[in-house]
Amino acid sequence: MNLTDLWDRFTAAHDSPPPGLILATAVAAIVAVAVPVVWRLSRNLITITHEGGHALVAVLTGRQLRGIRLHSDTSGLTLARGKPRGLGMIFTLSAGYLMPSLLGLAAAAVLATGRVTLLLWTALVLLFAVLLMIRNWFGLLSVTVTGGLVFALSYYAADATQAAVTYVAVWFLLLGGVKPVLELRGRRRRGGMTDPEQLARITGVPAVAWTVVFGLANLACLAYGAYLLLQDWVM
Repeated sequence: MNLTDLWDRFTAAHDSPPPGLILATAVAAIVAVAVPVVWRLSRNLITITHEGGHALVAVLTGRQLRGIRLHSDTSGLTLARGKPRGLGMIFTLSAGYLMPSLLGLAAAAVLATGRVTLLLWTALVLLFAVLLMIRNWFGLLSVTVTGGLVFALSYYAADATQAAVTYVAVWFLLLGGVKPVLELRGRRRRGGMTDPEQLARITGVPAVAWTVVFGLANLACLAYGAYLLLQDWVM
C-alpha cells in the first residue's frame, strides 16, 4: 500500500450511522458521566485531555514544559517553567478546563463529515505526544492503555463498531468537559489550589467568575457539538 492509498484510507468518509444509534451513543456517554462508579474510571480520559491542554498551550506560549503526571485519583499535574504571570500563564491555566470540550467540538466537526478513521488516528497522534511528556508510572499506564484501545479499534474493528465507539467518545468529551467545572466547588472545599483560584491570584478576577466562564464556554461547545452530531436527524 503506497502513501496515496494510505491517505485515502485514513480520510475516507463513512456512512452516517442511523439516528437511533447516535442517540444511543449519547445515552452511553451520559451514563459514563452521570454514574459515579463509571465516572471514576472514565474521568481519566478527561484528565489526560485536561493536562494535555495545559501542556500544549504552555509550549505554544513559549514556556518550558517539564512533564505531565497523572494520578490514580484522576487528578493530574502539568509542570512547566516560565514567567509566573502574564498572558502565557493565563492561557496555560485556562486551557485545562476548556480543552476537553474544545477537543470534543473539533472531533464532532470531523465526525460530522464521516471521517471516523482520520479522527481515530489523530487521537493516536495526540496520545503519543502526551505519552512523551508523562513523568510517572500511573500516567504511563493510563495513556498507554488508552492508546492501545484506540489503535485496536482503528485497526481491527469493523466500520460500524468504529463509528459507534467514536460517537460515544465524542459525546463523552462534550459532556465530560462540563462536569469537572461543576465539581470545582467540591474541590475547593477539600483544599488545594484550583486553576480558577490560580487565575484569580494572577488577574484579580474572582475565581467564581473564571468558573462561570469555563462553564458557559463548555456548555456552548456541548450545544454546538450536539447540533453537529445530530444535524442529519434534526434537519
